[in-house]
Amino acid sequence: MPLNQIAFDFDAAPVEKEPEMEPVVVTAVNTMEPSATIIDLTEVEEISEVSVAIIPKKTNKKTTRGRMSLKDMEAGVDLIEVPEDEVLFEKMYYPIGTVAEMFKVNQSLVRFWENEFDILKPKKNGKGDRLFRPEDVKNLKLIYHLLRERKYTIEGAKEFLKNNKKADEKFAMIESLKKLKGFLNELKANL
Repeated sequence: MPLNQIAFDFDAAPVEKEPEMEPVVVTAVNTMEPSATIIDLTEVEEISEVSVAIIPKKTNKKTTRGRMSLKDMEAGVDLIEVPEDEVLFEKMYYPIGTVAEMFKVNQSLVRFWENEFDILKPKKNGKGDRLFRPEDVKNLKLIYHLLRERKYTIEGAKEFLKNNKKADEKFAMIESLKKLKGFLNELKANL
C-alpha cells in the first residue's frame, strides 16, 4: 500500500471528498442451469441497481454416526428397564431384541459387548439367534453400569472386571443402595 502525504488547511472550509473505492471482484453464479453462468462485475462502470440474493448455506450438522452424546447417555441411564431378580429369573432365556429393549440400546451394541467381554456367553439356537440367560442379563447390567454410568472405556471396563473379582458383589451393593435411596426420597416426598 503506497504512503500518501496529507496536508491540513485549517482556514478553508472542509471539502468532502468522495472516498476512493478499490475495485471489488464480484462474481455471480447461476446454479439453476446445468452450465453455470459467471458474471464479472468489475468491468461495469456504472451500476444503477444491484440486487443480491443471499442463499443460505446448508448447515452441516455434525453427524454422530450412531454415537450418543454424553448428555443423552446420562439421560438414558435412569431409563433402563431391567426387571427385578424374581421376575428376571422366571424365564430361562431372553432373545437379543428383548435384552436390547431393556437397556434402550441397539442390538448391534449388545452383540459388540458380547464380542468384547468374556463374561457374556449367550446360547445360540440352530438358526444362530442369541438367547441370553438371566445371568447374562445381570452381567450386561454390570457392563452397562461401567460403560454408561461410570464412563469407563471398553479397555478400562475389561481391566476392572479382570482385576476386581468381587465386582458383582460391589455392583449388587450399589444397586441395593440406589433402591434404598429411591425409597427414602419417595418417603420424604410423601411427608
